Amino acid sequence: MRSTRSWSVWERWALATVFFVVALLFVALNQYSIIREEIVLLFHPSAPTVVAMAERHFDSGFPREYSIDRAEQLLVKAAAIDPTTPNLFHEMARIAFLRGNLQSALAKINIQIALHGDELPNAYYIRGLIEGFMGSYNEAAASYERYLEFDQHNWAAINDLAWVLLKAKRFEEAERVARGGIVFFPNNPWLHNSRAIALHELGRDEEAANEIRKAQIDVSVITKRDWLVAYPGNDPQIAGEGLQAFRSAIENNMHMIDIEFARGEVQ
Repeated sequence: MRSTRSWSVWERWALATVFFVVALLFVALNQYSIIREEIVLLFHPSAPTVVAMAERHFDSGFPREYSIDRAEQLLVKAAAIDPTTPNLFHEMARIAFLRGNLQSALAKINIQIALHGDELPNAYYIRGLIEGFMGSYNEAAASYERYLEFDQHNWAAINDLAWVLLKAKRFEEAERVARGGIVFFPNNPWLHNSRAIALHELGRDEEAANEIRKAQIDVSVITKRDWLVAYPGNDPQIAGEGLQAFRSAIENNMHMIDIEFARGEVQ
């Protein structure tokens, strides 16, 4: 017969203590950054320091600390100290954008540009992103072009410009922009995908089929970290889903282009 062993009172107490200590350590590790921030806010609440703390909670490089709620709380505190702090309204705009509050995001990024203009040109990139999601594609293209004057070899901005040009049905321009980006980034699946779509819209399906296959090859080696670099500010927890969605989009585009190319050959 199997013998059953009962736990003594002391053993139960020791086990409970171990669980309590482990739980306490877990909470302490997860709350350490917030405790440190509250101490800084109490003794040295300079607006640039508070903005820097907020940006850490909005950085996928620190997945354990990622929290746009906490980032927003800190940005509100920074605004109360000094609303002219560099990047303050930029980060507020990014959070509003992620929350889907596009009008608020646009208003905030315009304040950022009014305050700091060309000193912090990343604001033009964010404005282009917001305008693109609002359906103001020509305005978004102008914002991306303005940003690229300062950082002409930023592949993500090049691809986003191609995307809004596609949405604006400016297909020849979109193809030219994506092709120009591929010169500097020959293994970039985002650029190959954008160029393939532009070529398809221009009726150049044989070239589009070749281009989308390059995208399919290149995306096979993209990692979750690569995806997060392409979409900064997003929750690291959704990187896997985002990467899979991008791969599926390329597969769907390839299927569509192949059908159109085959149909054209038959004709």
